[in-house]
Amino acid sequence: MAKEVEKTEGINALGAQAAYNLANVTKTKPQFGAITPKWLTKFLEFKGLETGIYRVNKVVEGETPLDVLCSQTKKSDIIPDGYVEYETSPREYRLNSISTIINVNTVIEDVYSAPYDQVQEQLSLAIESLRERQESQLINNDDYGLLKNVPDSQRIQTRNGAPTPDDLDELITKVWKEPSFFLAHPRAIAAFERECTKRGVPPVTVNLAGGTFLAWRGIPIIPTDKLLVDGLKNPKSQSGKTNILLIRTGEAKRGVVGLFQAGLKNEHSRGLSVRFRGIDDKGVASYLLSLYCSAAILADDAIAVLEDVEVGEYYDYD
Repeated sequence: MAKEVEKTEGINALGAQAAYNLANVTKTKPQFGAITPKWLTKFLEFKGLETGIYRVNKVVEGETPLDVLCSQTKKSDIIPDGYVEYETSPREYRLNSISTIINVNTVIEDVYSAPYDQVQEQLSLAIESLRERQESQLINNDDYGLLKNVPDSQRIQTRNGAPTPDDLDELITKVWKEPSFFLAHPRAIAAFERECTKRGVPPVTVNLAGGTFLAWRGIPIIPTDKLLVDGLKNPKSQSGKTNILLIRTGEAKRGVVGLFQAGLKNEHSRGLSVRFRGIDDKGVASYLLSLYCSAAILADDAIAVLEDVEVGEYYDYD
C-alpha cells in the first residue's frame, strides 16, 4: 500500500486522510428538527381512565345551587329545602388513538447497533412524532380540541389586531378563578413582547418545569407551534393571524384536563403502548405504537381565547 505523504511548507508527515481512517468519530443520536418541548402536555393535568370513557357530570346552572337561610335572627321558622339538579344527558369523552408501525431490518439491528441501538433510536423518534401529534390534537381536534370547544361566551377579539396588555387583561377576566397558563404561538408571544415594550411595561420571566417563560400578571405564557398562524406552524410571511388561549387546569379546580388510558399492556409511558408484532420471513421486525388521548373542559370558565391576533406589527423605537 502506498504511503500518503503530506509535504506542505516543509512538513514531511502522514496526511490527514490516511490518519482519518484510523480515528474514532464521535457521533450524535439522530437529530429530528421537528421535535418541540411540548410544554402543553407538561403543564396540563392528566386523568387516567379505566375504560376509555370520561363522563362530565354537571349541575344545572343557576345563580346558586340551592336556596339557603342566612340571618342573625330568623325571620321565619321555615328553612328552605330542595335538591341540586344534575344534567340528564352529560357529555362523554372517548379516547382517540394515534398509531404508527415501525419496521426494523434485523440484519441492521444486529450489525449496526453500536454505539446506538437502532431499534431504540427508531422507537424514540417515532414516539416523539406521536407526542407532537398528541399536542396538536389536544388543541385542534374537531371533536375534543381545546380551540374548537371554547364556549362563545369565552371568546374575545383583539382591540387593534396585535395582542396588547389590555387584551390579555381582558382574557384574565374570563378565566379569573385560578388561571394556570396562557398558551400561544412563539410569534404571538413576540408580538405581545413588542406591545409591552412600546408601552414601557416589559413582562417578567419565570422558571417553571425546567423552562424559562414570560409571565403576565403572574401567569406564565407557554409557547407552542400547534396554535397555528394562518394555518401554519412556521409561517413564512411577516404578518399573520393566530389565537391565544388562557387555561385553568385540574379536575379539582373544575378546569381543563387531559385524558389517557391507564394500565395499558406493554405501556411505555403515559397513555402509550409499544407492542412487538413479530419478525416476517424477510427478517424485518415490526413494532406497533399506539397513543390514546383526549381532553375535557369541565366548566365553561376554565378556558378563554383571544381571537384574530395579528403577529406582524413592528415598531421603530428610535
